[in-house]
Amino acid sequence: MKRKTIIAELGLVWMAMGVACLGQTKTPHPALVVLDKDDSELAIVDPATLNVVAKVKTGPIPHEVAVSADGKIAVVTNYGAHQDGTTLSVIDLEAQKEIHRVELKGLVGPHGVQFVGGKAWFTAEGSKTIARYDPVTNKVDWTHEIGQNRTHMLVVAGDKKTIYTANVNSDSVTAVESRDAGAQWPNTVIAVGKGPEGIDLSPDGKEVWAANSGDGTVSVIDTATKKVVATVGVGTKHSNRVKFTPDGKLVLLSDLGSGELVVMDARARREVKRLKLGSSTEGILIVPDGRRAFVAVSGDNKVAVVDLKTLEVTGTIEMGKDPDGMAWAE
Repeated sequence: MKRKTIIAELGLVWMAMGVACLGQTKTPHPALVVLDKDDSELAIVDPATLNVVAKVKTGPIPHEVAVSADGKIAVVTNYGAHQDGTTLSVIDLEAQKEIHRVELKGLVGPHGVQFVGGKAWFTAEGSKTIARYDPVTNKVDWTHEIGQNRTHMLVVAGDKKTIYTANVNSDSVTAVESRDAGAQWPNTVIAVGKGPEGIDLSPDGKEVWAANSGDGTVSVIDTATKKVVATVGVGTKHSNRVKFTPDGKLVLLSDLGSGELVVMDARARREVKRLKLGSSTEGILIVPDGRRAFVAVSGDNKVAVVDLKTLEVTGTIEMGKDPDGMAWAE
């Protein structure tokens, strides 16, 4: 009886070790990272199998995420339940753990974030400010006042000399330009439609599109003149995000209100197709080769996979509660 007990105990140990190993699946390359807002966690997804391989806890109610060019770290903006978050989570994607919780002194409601030039540029909605985090020094090394209400998302030009922000409650886009070797950053405020949330820069750098959540339009801004050159009716109930495909031919818009994804011809500025994905479509991630898009369907706790050649849904990824922000890790 004693020997049987020992064998049984050893069996349980081996089973526990097996479960532990299963829980330590390596981060794939490339990887899709997705934020489950209501769970306050980052999920690492294998884009080949569409399986979640790991989950990492973040700060409270994370909304957006960006990944470094080498695919090693993710920076997460912890927005908070009421635009009251004051931290960034820095996550080691290989180790699958948070390595820093960065306290943002004087910056409230961090939201949109983008990695450019080895640093993470982000908005702080509650402070009407944008800022830059350096992962090498683990410090915020630059801040800049926008002065508009609810600066939500940002897009940084590749040369790091111009930043565009969508200011939801001011019905504006701000173009921030670097002059005099970066010593001066003057703002140009551009009036757009009602409630711009999503914003993206065309791959050729000639146009900025702002998706207006309040009036079902898109404002097209000429980057040379910093003026709206077209207002396009897209019939959305609550536009949330807008993304160009890498070749610049298509533009995708998520409609939080209808649960649809609107596909537009960028040059003709007209609708090509409208896909019903479920309840509350939010974040959009287009893979670098332009073949697929991942769209967060937050109301259904899933991410839809869209083939950008056929413009059909080819799969879904079951997520945690309220998935939204996504990024790609090479």
